[in-house]
Amino acid sequence: MVRFNQHYRKLQSSYLFSDIARRIEAFESRNPGRSIIRLGIGDVTRPLPAACVSAFHSAIDEMGSEKHFRGYGPEQGYGFLREAIALNDYQALGAEISADEIFVSDGAKCDTGNFQELLPADVRVAVPDPVYPVYVDTNVMAGRTGRFVDGRYEGLVYLASTRENNYVPDPPDESVDVIYLCFPNNPTGATATRGQLAEWVEYAHRRKALILFDAAYEAFIRDPGIPHTIYEIEGAREVAVEFRSFSKTAGFTGTRCAFTVVPRSLMVTDDSGHSHSLHALWTRRHTTKFNGVAYPVQRAAEAVYTEEGKQQVRALTDDYLLNAELIRTVMTRLGFHSVGGENSPYIWVQVGGDSWDFFDRMLNEAAVVCTPGSGFGPCGSGYVRISAFNRYERVVEAMERIEAMVR
Repeated sequence: MVRFNQHYRKLQSSYLFSDIARRIEAFESRNPGRSIIRLGIGDVTRPLPAACVSAFHSAIDEMGSEKHFRGYGPEQGYGFLREAIALNDYQALGAEISADEIFVSDGAKCDTGNFQELLPADVRVAVPDPVYPVYVDTNVMAGRTGRFVDGRYEGLVYLASTRENNYVPDPPDESVDVIYLCFPNNPTGATATRGQLAEWVEYAHRRKALILFDAAYEAFIRDPGIPHTIYEIEGAREVAVEFRSFSKTAGFTGTRCAFTVVPRSLMVTDDSGHSHSLHALWTRRHTTKFNGVAYPVQRAAEAVYTEEGKQQVRALTDDYLLNAELIRTVMTRLGFHSVGGENSPYIWVQVGGDSWDFFDRMLNEAAVVCTPGSGFGPCGSGYVRISAFNRYERVVEAMERIEAMVR
């Protein structure tokens, strides 16, 4: 009989979303026909920008032409997209990232999960708390943790993100090998300043650690003082990998396109202490296990960087930020401490009591869905995450329902 990977027995996080779905299903069966407003999901609700749709159509037409048809493309991504990314997302900000350091993929979630394959089982991993579950689960699957005890896995170093530190953790006193950071953060919506990121880069240099930096929500940053990429920080090229996505930037959650940046100057060592290029290692992994993103999807993503596309993406993210501002304003007015929602589509709300109790109250009394913060880690206890991904009129209605519930 074939045995399975026993580390899968430790996994816990699927409980959060399966329990949410079960409670919603039970509510719907008790309240047939009642309209539920969903502000818990991290999925976009608006269509693709027109510039992307037009480019998508044109590329599909090419695929129907014998002259222009394309088969397998380069696994790392077509040059036209990688060059547009390098120029607009990095070089325009003064970050020295070249096109050949960019790897196009079908999702930042996939890449953050897959990247840990390059690392040995005994590396010491630090994750934020609260945390995006993929960072934890993929390391559990790889056998880097012990048991799940009191909401945390033995063997991981948890970086508390609390009201006291404005939800931006400081580097730990102890040494770790790999650090997961996400800013603007999911789930808290908090952002890190240039100085705070510089502290992490300095720590990584001093402790010879690797930073895996998730910047999936950078398109929502409006404060000119907040970095859009970790490579705006001096020295980051030698210690950081960055993950980006078109999912929330341009509504590609159902279209699937993202990219990972691995600088050529980032080196790692083998068991004998010899240096190796992490770029070369990721190239080997990426080209072995991935066949590339579809040509029409990459053409659609390239359109994000046209003048028309930039304006449309800005309008798209502005709409979600308008929703976020309304949510944060109302929840603050109702007496709840809230963070996020200014440079992020997520609002992290301190509800005072149990996260699940507040979730149930919102569902059963207001027919509004949020996400219990305790599902993201012990530091999320007493919080809920409210998402701005919905139509403005539905968000207005949701806030009216919540206000009536609270008052």
